[in-house]
Amino acid sequence: MGWLKKVIKEEPEEVPITPPGMPHFIDLAEFSKKRGESRGRGIEIKVAEIDSFEDLRQLSNYVYDGNILILDFSAIMNDDLSMKRIITELKRLVEDVNGDLAGINKNLLLITPKTVSIDRRKVRRGGRGHY
Repeated sequence: MGWLKKVIKEEPEEVPITPPGMPHFIDLAEFSKKRGESRGRGIEIKVAEIDSFEDLRQLSNYVYDGNILILDFSAIMNDDLSMKRIITELKRLVEDVNGDLAGINKNLLLITPKTVSIDRRKVRRGGRGHY
């Protein structure tokens, strides 16, 4: 029974999380992009809120430039006329750039350029071909 006490210790040993000489946290600011500075990696993901139809022109330029746009329209989702105009214009934009458009949830849209398609199948645990 003495050998069992050696194998199963009553108090677990403290295992250091970070190697000696390293800080105990990772500063994510080191990895984030500095404002206005391009990484040169190609496609960027832009997240924007839209308050009116007039905002759409500037936001559309991101997609024309080949970037992905996540559009939050919660500020105007109760304005049926504005929503209809914006959705109609976004459909034209997507057709123009041969891109893709899909709803993420009740107040977010994903707009992609032609180089990125949106798979509308949800990844579910245990399903065929999924994680």
